Amino acid sequence: MKKLIFEGTATAMITPFNEKGIDFDAFGKQIDLQIDAKIPALVICGTTGEAPTLDDDEHLEAISFAVDRAKGKTKIIAGTGSNNTDHAIMMNKEAEKRGADGLLWVTPYYNKTTQRGLVHHYETLAASTSLPAIIYNVPSRTGVDILPESAEALSKTENIVAIKEATGNAARAVEIIDRCGDELYVYSGNDDIIVPLMSIGAKGVISVLSNVVPAETEKMCRLCLTGNYREAGAMQVKYYALIKALFSEVNPIPVKAAMHLLGLDSGKVRLPLYEMEEKNLLKLKSEMEKLGLI
Repeated sequence: MKKLIFEGTATAMITPFNEKGIDFDAFGKQIDLQIDAKIPALVICGTTGEAPTLDDDEHLEAISFAVDRAKGKTKIIAGTGSNNTDHAIMMNKEAEKRGADGLLWVTPYYNKTTQRGLVHHYETLAASTSLPAIIYNVPSRTGVDILPESAEALSKTENIVAIKEATGNAARAVEIIDRCGDELYVYSGNDDIIVPLMSIGAKGVISVLSNVVPAETEKMCRLCLTGNYREAGAMQVKYYALIKALFSEVNPIPVKAAMHLLGLDSGKVRLPLYEMEEKNLLKLKSEMEKLGLI
């Protein structure tokens, strides 16, 4: 049985920007809000953090800042994955030096790889660090799918401890749990199926929703962890329309708009992402109003 990095909610943090670069004042306030909501872990510089548009200095500075701001009150998981294995190795080493508690590795994108290459890539990354790592399966973005047999092979690597399963396919999570058990924990990568996946053994969620309603997202997970699936399921349904609105355009376009509506202005998304369409923004605002968030 491997040691969990976290159980419950890890918020996939946005990266707030201003005209100078990262807005660290805004970033600090958002980290504080997550800590106040008792969120167990924060993912820094992942998909929601617009990692592809961060240069290395910004990326590493964001990780260092989050570690220093958190002061051990929540785990900091650094997104260090890449389609360049050597670059990911460098980022792993830097993140470890800067005090990260764990790492998140997206599958290689664009140049892609075979399943054999994918396993070798991840094994090579694991050998470069002593930190525990979560592999991140999001084929809709990367074009690479971590098949269950590859997940099983990677479960034998000591510091590969979990998978963020973002295929949206509950049956896939079932198969990984069946094959890997406690040697590769599953986290939901989709906010709309947190409760279904936790009901079959997932340990929590890496969440976009928890940027907007952190305490509620964590409560949903805690209800699942204590076996109260009826109440957790009611919360899943309650927030379904908001979750749908938060993914009405490419993440993190809507969640940054939601943060602005909450008075937590995080600046604009960086190109090639672009501002939210008015019709989708109005729908997002409407769902937030229905829930009494604004």
